[in-house]
Amino acid sequence: MHNTVVVELLDVTKTYPGAGARALDGVSVAFGAGTFNAVMGPSGSGKSTLLQCAAGLDRPDSGQIRLAGQEIGRLREPKLTEVRRQVVGFVFQSYNLLDSLSLWHNVLLPQQLAGVRPDRAWSREVMRRVGLAGRENDRPAQLSGGQRQRVALARALAARPEVIFADEPTGALDLAAGREVLGLLREAVDDLGTTIVMVTHDPAAAAWGDRVVFLADGRIVTELASPSAEKVAAQMTAVSAR
Repeated sequence: MHNTVVVELLDVTKTYPGAGARALDGVSVAFGAGTFNAVMGPSGSGKSTLLQCAAGLDRPDSGQIRLAGQEIGRLREPKLTEVRRQVVGFVFQSYNLLDSLSLWHNVLLPQQLAGVRPDRAWSREVMRRVGLAGRENDRPAQLSGGQRQRVALARALAARPEVIFADEPTGALDLAAGREVLGLLREAVDDLGTTIVMVTHDPAAAAWGDRVVFLADGRIVTELASPSAEKVAAQMTAVSAR
């Protein structure tokens, strides 16, 4: 299962106008099916840019990006949006839920936007898995931050994506809520075979992954397999001191 590459960046560069230094400077990395990957690095190291380019939300200046076997770097809209909706789920630090919609309609929304008939049975199962069965008619404003992030995760999983990109998914949560969300991401990998690519600054969060990739100055400088929080923290210290 882990032999199949779901996300691959080949010699990717990205510079933002007026920024000077490259946000990504020749990055090559692959993420296999059914693996949980954390991406770490000092502020400004290119973590979020890597995530945005890998997910097709931002275009690289050069290099190739393959998503589920398709080279997306040169795809035009609306084809790029179509590929994203078929393959990708997102979980952001800020939840990105629509307050005007019930939790149920928030969860179904990506499937409806993709023009597919929502899989309601699976969507209900996902709501149950994230511990929100019976709350379908509630609004996001009625939930705690941890519960909102669980809705965001249910929304991502309901469309059965091959890969979920998570940008600081526990950044706004307390310790207990953060652990719950990380446990659910881990389950998505172990039970559903989903690939997770997660940007985080928290060594304890990264330790839930199978692998941690470290960036500095737009380049991948090292990686850790079978990470522990202590090993990740030590490596981050070394990377930050470069």
